[in-house]
Amino acid sequence: MPKSTRQSVLFEGPFDKPVSVVFDAEAQTSDAGLLLLAAADKRLGLSSLLASQIRDSRQAGKVRHELEELFRQRIFGIAAGYEDCNDAARMGADPALKLACGRGPVRGADLASQSTLCRFENKPTGRETIAMLRSLEDAAVRGLKRRHRRAARIVIDLDPSVDPAHGAQQGVLFNGFYDTWCYLPIFGFVSVAGDPEHHLFCARLRPGTAKEARGGIPTLRRMIGKLRDAFGRRQSILVRLDAGFARPGLLNALEELGVKYVVGLPNNAKLNRWAKRRLPRVRRLARESGHAQREFHERFYAARSWPHERRVILKAEALPYSGRTMKSNPRFVVTNLRHKPERVYEIYCGRGDAENRIKELKCDLSIDRTSCSSFVANQVRVAMTAAAYMLFQEIRWKLRKTKLQRAQVGRLRATLVKGSARVVESVRRIVFHLPTSYAFEQLWRRAAHALGATRSPPLVT
Repeated sequence: MPKSTRQSVLFEGPFDKPVSVVFDAEAQTSDAGLLLLAAADKRLGLSSLLASQIRDSRQAGKVRHELEELFRQRIFGIAAGYEDCNDAARMGADPALKLACGRGPVRGADLASQSTLCRFENKPTGRETIAMLRSLEDAAVRGLKRRHRRAARIVIDLDPSVDPAHGAQQGVLFNGFYDTWCYLPIFGFVSVAGDPEHHLFCARLRPGTAKEARGGIPTLRRMIGKLRDAFGRRQSILVRLDAGFARPGLLNALEELGVKYVVGLPNNAKLNRWAKRRLPRVRRLARESGHAQREFHERFYAARSWPHERRVILKAEALPYSGRTMKSNPRFVVTNLRHKPERVYEIYCGRGDAENRIKELKCDLSIDRTSCSSFVANQVRVAMTAAAYMLFQEIRWKLRKTKLQRAQVGRLRATLVKGSARVVESVRRIVFHLPTSYAFEQLWRRAAHALGATRSPPLVT
């Protein structure tokens, strides 16, 4: 073994013998699972789909990094936990990332630098960025159709979320409700009744003062049309929205589209008088039992701006607290479903899982890392993060009969992506040598086989 000239780290006290740590192992990676993400991208074609929406005006003879390679570098980097362009200085020579992007892992040239990636994120125009978002919608519909050839009911969830910003980015405005300078992106998920997976189809950035319903009607029109093209005109579709979307125009559009809906409804004086008549009984039951009590009621109601009456469900709830005043918690939803009130509200509460997916996007993939000065560049970054999430959703689907079938992205990354490997590249093949003590070997093998890998005979070394 050649003598290393790199500075080492020495542990003398904690162990029986002195332990030296030297960062001098070449052709090794700590993200061997990027191969799985690359295989998933090959099946879905997300990076090539996004790249096809952008016109490359660079001089062909001077191009060192194709657009599709740049998309792969950013999407795979985000998926592996390297969400900043600055990480390119450390990850540009990683063998697994180079191979995933189409370059030789050992002999291939390094990937793009931070400055190149920064120019790349600022390159797309607004129209091209919108085209990228439309292509992600199409990919989500194709994925849903591939996994569920028939569906009793398809559910669409739209939900806004706050994205606090701490710079002078375009579109960052002060939102009084959230009491911060922020963007207010909207996220959309589509699912099949009975399947816990919520497939991301919309991740659109909006200015910080945008109304919750902004962009909701055109998004729903497009998605409902695409779902009917894929599943048939008679496909049952349910739309679930929170109270911020309860606008007359949106409710009218849902009825015009002929879909079922259940939408949260803000309270007002008339609805509060109705709830006030129903709450005393619930509060008495809560006092007697010492536990929360709820009842459900329904009526037909028309706001002044509505063209006709609609069915409204009331959840009358009382929450007792030890040593504190009992809290009344009335909630209203408007719907055209025909189920019993309890069942309608139960269906509405299913929105909570879509909110958990937004938390997953933020906590595990940093979709709120919108630090570019340009609004469009930040939208490009959000779109690439959405693509990374869709890759993890594909892997999670392939592992649906394992203990990872409900695992979040952070768990999938720690289990499947974060694996050390020694990489050997020869003229005929490339070999990744993972540790024999790798704790998740069987899950990794199962994911690889599900994504197109085959069983090969043992290698002779």
